Amino acid sequence: MATLGSVRQTSHTVSPGKQAWRVRRLTSRRVWEHQYIDRLRVTDVLVVVAAVALAQLIRFGELQTTAMLSYTGVSVGLAGLWISFLAIFRTRSTRVIGNGAEEYRRIVSATFRLFGVIAILSLLFKIDIARLYLAIAFPVGLLGLLVSRWVWRKGVAAKRSKGKYQTAVLIVGSRTAAVSMAKQFERSPAAGYSVVGICLPGFEAKRDAAIIEGYEIPVLGDEHSVIEAIEASGADTVAVTATEHLGTKGIRKMVWDLEKKNVDLVVAPGVVDVAGPRLVMRPVAGFPLIHVEKPQYNGATRFSKTAFDFVFSIVVLTLISPILLATAVAVKATSRGPVFYKSERMGIDGKPFPMIKFRSMIQNADKQVDTLLAQNESSGGVLFKMREDPRVTKVGRFMRKFSIDELPQFLNVLRREMSVVGPRPPLRREVETYDGEVRRRLLVKPGITGLWQVSGRSDLSWEETVRLDLSYVENWSMVGDLLIIAKTVKAVVGSDGAY
Repeated sequence: MATLGSVRQTSHTVSPGKQAWRVRRLTSRRVWEHQYIDRLRVTDVLVVVAAVALAQLIRFGELQTTAMLSYTGVSVGLAGLWISFLAIFRTRSTRVIGNGAEEYRRIVSATFRLFGVIAILSLLFKIDIARLYLAIAFPVGLLGLLVSRWVWRKGVAAKRSKGKYQTAVLIVGSRTAAVSMAKQFERSPAAGYSVVGICLPGFEAKRDAAIIEGYEIPVLGDEHSVIEAIEASGADTVAVTATEHLGTKGIRKMVWDLEKKNVDLVVAPGVVDVAGPRLVMRPVAGFPLIHVEKPQYNGATRFSKTAFDFVFSIVVLTLISPILLATAVAVKATSRGPVFYKSERMGIDGKPFPMIKFRSMIQNADKQVDTLLAQNESSGGVLFKMREDPRVTKVGRFMRKFSIDELPQFLNVLRREMSVVGPRPPLRREVETYDGEVRRRLLVKPGITGLWQVSGRSDLSWEETVRLDLSYVENWSMVGDLLIIAKTVKAVVGSDGAY
């Protein structure tokens, strides 16, 4: 049985007429959050003080005693202001700690705002502060803060992978929506959300199963049993996915009830796989409406992506030319057949193109597919995957482990048939099975790498591959592409490769 959360079936009364459960309570989120914030505060102070002291030492040196003494007060004041700005901009808020991008953004914003304030004050009051002093203090301090938060974030992720530093979540929503949300939390253990129970609208103990089928998640009542369910499960966050059952009055009452118990409330808008930048909150006639911006496929964004692809491919091909030459020699010397293998793939708008790879299989391997279909290990039957494919050569197995066979695809990028980052290049027979939803993968060029590459590579199911590709198509951006490229290098070097 698959397990979501940390729930065990035993006995504990939730409310009269409801199935009884006892839940293994997680360590209170308030406890570990405050401990973590205290450690961040100490680290921030140490980094800021060290950066300011280093700037003063480098700028004035040990011999200029008078200048050193006069700038000690400036350094103390700068360090104090910097630490205050980090607090004012809530860089240690429980909403952002350990969450990466937003935490880093706030640190950068606080530091640049401080620099701006100092520049304005210096201009207004004609205070002459050594430029080299500031030019050293701010970059060193900012880099130190970002690196220290990155290190702390890695520590949090490691603890969360071991079941610690968790946020205990009670989901309120329909059976389908609740399981979908629980699966999403399970796919992202670094987020630290552990489902400890579900409240199903309209739940009746005699009619409905007390456990969500296939998962050890207890049903702790209906939408009116949230407070009792919190007491039973020890949840410190309630996630609502079925606002239509609660109504405006029900949601408002829940907000008030949870405030008394110091429990957080989060509401899922029902919009899946849409990134934050496309979601804009706009209050209209007293209602907090979420406006979903349209994905950008054309214009300046497409031009910038094309320009980046061209420049990046030229640089990469130049740097890896010795590897390409050595691989070509190895392929030719160890097996019969051509060095390169051209496979028909479907590109943007469903246009076919020949995708170039180093040949990693024996010659005419395509003709053996029909005889091996019975051994297909891919769920759904759309993709063909075999972990121990007999057609792969020894050199081919090595190339696939480190994705060397895919390097010639940068030539496809230069030919404008592919992009560096994008959905997985599909075969014609795969595209023929696409429905209207899946065909959205063809709105952008396929990529050498993508979300599918950094999220499991060959181990992904067909459904998961499609979900990741559609998420990329809906939300792609240059910053996202750069992050995927960085993760690809880590995924290729640190994994067992493709098969």
